[in-house]
Amino acid sequence: MMNSPLSFSRLSALLLGLLVFSATMATSVAQETPSTSSQNPTSVKKSIPKISFQRAWPGVKTMRPVQIVARPDRDDVLYVVEQLGRIRTVDGSDLTSDASEMVLDIRDRVNARSNEEGLLSVAFHPDFAENNQVYCYYTAVNPRRAVLSRFSMDDARKKILPQTEEVILEVEEPYWNHNGGTVAFGPDGMLYLAIGDGGAANDPHGYGQDLSTLLAKVIRIDVSGSGKILYTVPADNPFVGVENVRPEIWAYGLRNVWRMSFDRENGDLWAGDVGQNKWEEIDIVVKGGNYGWNKREGAHPFGRQRRGSAPAEKVDDAMIDPVAEYSHREGLSVTGGNVYRGKEYPQLDGVYLYADYAFGTVWGIRRDGDEFIGPVEVMRKPGSLISSFGEANDGTTYAVTFEQSEQGPGAIWKVVAR
Repeated sequence: MMNSPLSFSRLSALLLGLLVFSATMATSVAQETPSTSSQNPTSVKKSIPKISFQRAWPGVKTMRPVQIVARPDRDDVLYVVEQLGRIRTVDGSDLTSDASEMVLDIRDRVNARSNEEGLLSVAFHPDFAENNQVYCYYTAVNPRRAVLSRFSMDDARKKILPQTEEVILEVEEPYWNHNGGTVAFGPDGMLYLAIGDGGAANDPHGYGQDLSTLLAKVIRIDVSGSGKILYTVPADNPFVGVENVRPEIWAYGLRNVWRMSFDRENGDLWAGDVGQNKWEEIDIVVKGGNYGWNKREGAHPFGRQRRGSAPAEKVDDAMIDPVAEYSHREGLSVTGGNVYRGKEYPQLDGVYLYADYAFGTVWGIRRDGDEFIGPVEVMRKPGSLISSFGEANDGTTYAVTFEQSEQGPGAIWKVVAR
């Protein structure tokens, strides 16, 4: 799955992990205590409830869904992004409806040949009601590259028109994997985009710590202009005016962020950064932050670990620790989620939900000022490959999955507190 940035060598480990995981399911799922694994919960001052997935829109057929997104001006429709290059609707007012319309098909320009390539993310502009703008992030070939584009809908706002595409930004990709992929608008109205380290293994070109490239970065740009200038760099970006540094960069040292989201209450930018050998991590992305790749993986030195060694305090004082991490004994590929801010389950308010794509485990962590409560294991769903979470306008949280295998049918789920 592109989300994993699982290389094919890791797929066999995934299958083995699922077999082991399923064998322990009967006893593990009954446990109601917080996880005591390597994630090491720091506090349990406030409870984090267990959750379950409730099937939504079971009659809607979807393949390789990688995102579910809301449209700012309508509560009665949500959009499901399919990796192959399509976007379809579901009825936001009726979770049992099988009504679905294909609103965009750009398979003619999307390269989805490999497991981590394709149409990876979509975001509606916050001012969509006025400007009619939809942003898509996808991979293309000849040359191999990542593309950020802007599209418009038709006059009736029923279809996204392929012919309206305006390419905002292109980033050359040296390999097929680690394309990252979330485009999101912040509370400041700026567009944020997570871009992976370019692929292969070990970050062979050192892009993680190289500020002259957009690879292995979160970037921040202003797309509010018009005319020939497709974007500008905000004057308060951290590296504006620094020689030989791309001014679009907001944060760096990120291997392959798969899903980041803003907390709609306080503006925190949460991200799940996919690891390589041993560690998956959750970060809060801040202005100018260096998250360590490829000097380290999670909070641990990369490439210099011995079996049984203790986690490093820091590799460098300038590098920011993850707020949570887990080892490859517990999963293989993190799927970042979002902070629950819905009204239906007040006990979930403020809990950031994230998952492991391969094992189907979901955790919750809550920020309490400068401290973090959890992470706590809140659900296990083996057999469902959790590719993404998303929010409706009212804060209802959904997840999308591949069922049983990476080539299996897609499914959409509502997050329900237990």
